[in-house]
Amino acid sequence: MRTTKGQGMSEASVPAAARERWQQLVDAVNAARGEYYLRDDASLSDAEYDRLFAELVDLEARYPELASGESPTQTVGGERSEMFEPVEHLVRMYSLDNAFDGDELQAWLDRVDKGLGGVPEMLCELKIDGLAVDAVYVDGELRTLATRGDGRVGEDVTYNAQFIDAIPKRLRPTTGNEIPALLEVRGEVFLEVADFDRINAEQLDLGLPAFANPRNTAAGSLRQRVDRRQAELATATAEGRAQSRLDRLQADVDRAIARLSGLRLTVHGIGAVDGASFTRQSEAYAYLAGLGLPTSARATVVDSMAGVREFIDYFGEHRHDVEHEIDGAVVKVDALEQQRALGETSRAPRWAIAYKYPPEVVRTRLLDIEVGVGRTGRVTPYAVMEPVKVAGSTVAMATLHNAYEVERKGVLIGDLVFLRKAGDVIPEVLGPVVEARDGSERAFAMPTHCPECGTELRPEKEGDKDIRCPNARSCPAQLRERLYHVASRQALDVEGLGEKAARAMLESGLVADEGDLFLLTEEDFRRSPFFTRDPARGEDGPQLTETAKAVMANLELAKAQPLWRVLVALSMRHVGGPTAQALARHFTSIDALMAASASQIAEAEGVGAVIAESIVEWLAEPWHREVIDKWRRGGVRMADEAVERGELPLDGVTVVITGSLDGLTRDAAAEAVTALGGKVASSVSKATHLLVQGDAGGKPSSKRKKAESLGVPIVGDEGLAALLSDGLDAALAHPLGE
Repeated sequence: MRTTKGQGMSEASVPAAARERWQQLVDAVNAARGEYYLRDDASLSDAEYDRLFAELVDLEARYPELASGESPTQTVGGERSEMFEPVEHLVRMYSLDNAFDGDELQAWLDRVDKGLGGVPEMLCELKIDGLAVDAVYVDGELRTLATRGDGRVGEDVTYNAQFIDAIPKRLRPTTGNEIPALLEVRGEVFLEVADFDRINAEQLDLGLPAFANPRNTAAGSLRQRVDRRQAELATATAEGRAQSRLDRLQADVDRAIARLSGLRLTVHGIGAVDGASFTRQSEAYAYLAGLGLPTSARATVVDSMAGVREFIDYFGEHRHDVEHEIDGAVVKVDALEQQRALGETSRAPRWAIAYKYPPEVVRTRLLDIEVGVGRTGRVTPYAVMEPVKVAGSTVAMATLHNAYEVERKGVLIGDLVFLRKAGDVIPEVLGPVVEARDGSERAFAMPTHCPECGTELRPEKEGDKDIRCPNARSCPAQLRERLYHVASRQALDVEGLGEKAARAMLESGLVADEGDLFLLTEEDFRRSPFFTRDPARGEDGPQLTETAKAVMANLELAKAQPLWRVLVALSMRHVGGPTAQALARHFTSIDALMAASASQIAEAEGVGAVIAESIVEWLAEPWHREVIDKWRRGGVRMADEAVERGELPLDGVTVVITGSLDGLTRDAAAEAVTALGGKVASSVSKATHLLVQGDAGGKPSSKRKKAESLGVPIVGDEGLAALLSDGLDAALAHPLGE
């Protein structure tokens, strides 16, 4: 959806080209934010994002009419996933404005000087490359842990906090400080580099791809649903499933908890507080440390710009000596009264700034340019280079996107090139060192035929920069990528089925395409050398490896995934998570979707005509329907509607569940309600029969406020227990007190 500009804009005063560029920048920045905050991933480097954002700021400075309330320059850069319950922060969390060089840093200091009538004392600290969180303590007890989200509402990850040793569950004063009645602190959850390397080694041992960087790994670890994994284990145990499956589920739970336990926290701010007072940021840090909260030992107070520069320069030179990743330094006015005097903009405080270190640039030799074929047939060139260490890790490959990008950058095979690990994340070839050429270099020629299957390559439509292999059904590269995609966390989450396992399945003839995946038997796995060891041992022939056992167990679990994940796993063009969820809600079964026309599909929320036509075209392909039929025969869940079981105690009852429940996760409570015929909704409305309000951390939740305004009954843990044992009327006899 395109962003709407603010009302009152003088169209005549803004050139059409400027308006068009503004919209392009807004769309690009918002898309990058969605990738970064919701999927813990990024297709844009930090440096590229910063460049686009800076261009947007400059454009709005030249044409103020463009700066609407919906512009990214006016909002905190974050979003909240629907995977978690929302948590409203007691005090809003802000982002930080950035400075990329000494002039921008000096400009910020000049504004501070002017606003305060002099240069204040400033607190310098490292900018940790992690995930911002908000923790609320009531009478010293941790009540909620939430991600930043959009600055006002974050994701409730309190359940996972119990496994993170670095996050105190109870404040423990060590310097005589009294525990405040209420304390809201802000900090950064991160992984130390050594732990990141250990996790990546573990990923590779499991046949899974390595993580890109510590920030994404830390965010993914914190935002995993451990409660769901534990519920799966409990259900399998109660059902008396095979010990091998129980062992695998237990290993999944253990691994998830181990990754949580490895997370670290550094506290760097305070929100709401009742029972303590401070005059300086540095004083607040000392107070927090005295309560047992982890603060940075590297934070330093300076009284001049020279001191600020010395701090920034030192850690710029020693950034890889720090035990965790940093991408800059943060400078804050130390006195809280002066902070209040300077105030905030709509997205960032005026009393603080983040100085971003420039991306590291190195030179290396471009040995070759090869091409890869993706699951939708897109052919992408990538650079093969002499391995070189950049931003703390060794890089040997970097994407070049398409033939036009290779030409645009002007690189030749054999060139010495500038390489940047942009934003310390994504390797990027910047261009050639032209003066180093000796005449032996040669131009890259995009292949005319698929390097995997020999099919002639062509653009999907006239004018496309990307070319594709049209042999979707049998191209080995596309088959591998589709198998690997089925197993991805975005799709059916089949742990153990990585790229090597997918390749082995195809090369051993275990599968002809992704349709065969859920028809595999134990004997099939024994036919592949990749999945067996010690062929001479065992009465039943070759012994299965742990990888094989893991894949088999997780394929079985994947059969029960909800419909939207099945739709993602099918690799339909343009059908990612949000679109698949909308389709699943609208149609509830694969059969209903296959029977629908393009116009009917377009009626699903956020789908539209273009995607609908693409889906109809995909479903019309006979071999695609064969894949669906094979999955159905293999036991994959193809509908979200429950089978009719007659009248149940909670038929017709709509319940909303929020907050932290006593001894029960919200997922488990929701499953219990639906098992009795009830419906669990995500928001309170006039149709809601009951709101179950868990502990809200000492403050009324937004859902409780909505329920009170609509007259919807509210119960707590006792009411929920009564609802599950004796029905709605019994639950209503236990109203939640004020």
